[in-house]
Amino acid sequence: MKRIFLSGIVLLALTAGSAGAADLGQAPVYKAPPPLAPVPFSWTGFYIGGNIGGAWADTNITDVTQGVSFGGNGNNGAFIGGGQFGFNYQFASNFVLGFEWDFDWAANNNNTRTGVFLPALTTDTFAVGSNDRWITTVAARFGYAVDHWLFYGKAGGGWVGNNNFTIIDVTTGTSVTGTGNSSTNGGWLLGAGVEWAFANNWTAKLEYDYLELSSRTVTVPLFSPILAGDTINIGSNSVQEVKVGINYLFNLGAPGPVVSRY
Repeated sequence: MKRIFLSGIVLLALTAGSAGAADLGQAPVYKAPPPLAPVPFSWTGFYIGGNIGGAWADTNITDVTQGVSFGGNGNNGAFIGGGQFGFNYQFASNFVLGFEWDFDWAANNNNTRTGVFLPALTTDTFAVGSNDRWITTVAARFGYAVDHWLFYGKAGGGWVGNNNFTIIDVTTGTSVTGTGNSSTNGGWLLGAGVEWAFANNWTAKLEYDYLELSSRTVTVPLFSPILAGDTINIGSNSVQEVKVGINYLFNLGAPGPVVSRY
């Protein structure tokens, strides 16, 4: 009986030793950490870029001295091109605030109109003309970001630089350049647009702006052969712009989506 008891103890010890050896030789089980969630794109940062598009001016011109209206200019259009600089700050997950300054040159936008008749003065036909040569605006931007898309509005002010105002007697071919109180018109600006970040630092935008300008007064020189000394009012002056642009964003927020550290 004693021998059987000792044999059982030896067998149990051998079994336990074999199991322990097997456990020691087994490689540990490795579990990879779960992948990190994607980091949302951030619009926060300074940006600089360029744009091209079209601008349409609408102006009503009146000879105040004679009480005669030359009418509107028919929304003559011109090609524009320039650049912009600004800053975005994204907060509360999706809201974006910032500012933007832009400057655009305008192609030769000759607003001359013929067929204007002034019966109080003469039977001649007159034409008036001026060129808007540059446009600049400074505005606040406010928008809502949906990942790589930004839908925004703009509000601020703008200025338009004009060439000297010209009056032409079409019948005789005589022309004269008026002298104004300023060759620059200023006013308020409203706009809206959409911007798409197609890379971590590059964005493209489509934008519409409306610029309402103050009136401007032009005086015909006293020695002029036509309309001498008359005061011309350039009122109801507005400019509409549609442009596309591209920006480089110096991104100060999250650099973009991260899938995993491994």
